[in-house]
Amino acid sequence: MKSVAQTMSRVFVYGTLKKGEPNHYWLTKPENGVSKFISEGTTVTKFPLVIGTRFNIPFILDKKGSGNEVEGEVYEVDEKMMSNLDILEDYPEYYDREKQDIKLSNNEVTSCWLYLIRKFPDELLAKPHLVTYKNTPAQKYCERSCRTTDLKAKDDMSY
Repeated sequence: MKSVAQTMSRVFVYGTLKKGEPNHYWLTKPENGVSKFISEGTTVTKFPLVIGTRFNIPFILDKKGSGNEVEGEVYEVDEKMMSNLDILEDYPEYYDREKQDIKLSNNEVTSCWLYLIRKFPDELLAKPHLVTYKNTPAQKYCERSCRTTDLKAKDDMSY
């Protein structure tokens, strides 16, 4: 019996998908696909990591060279998990994604998918640029299930 090789991709998570954060369970649910923690990591390129919207959502803005080398985690995921992460990130309508070099904790550099926002209002660049994201009671992330679906709230998700 032949086994079919799974295509695995590396993804860099920097926000609510990290261990201990509100959406980490997406990476651990077997029905979402396969994911394997590889290492903590940091973007090689500087990016602005900001908290945006009234729902306190972390964004990496597509403004390379500005901000900080962002800290996060690298996972190896199968196609099913990648597809489910795309759903969570509302790719390609909300977030976009691209390959970026990530420096692992052992100083090895690997290429990973990174979710980022390409089109954003300039005022997001004025927000504090973070090195790492941490959900806190003072800036609590609001999961999709707690967000209202009226038109005003939908507009708020624009940023």
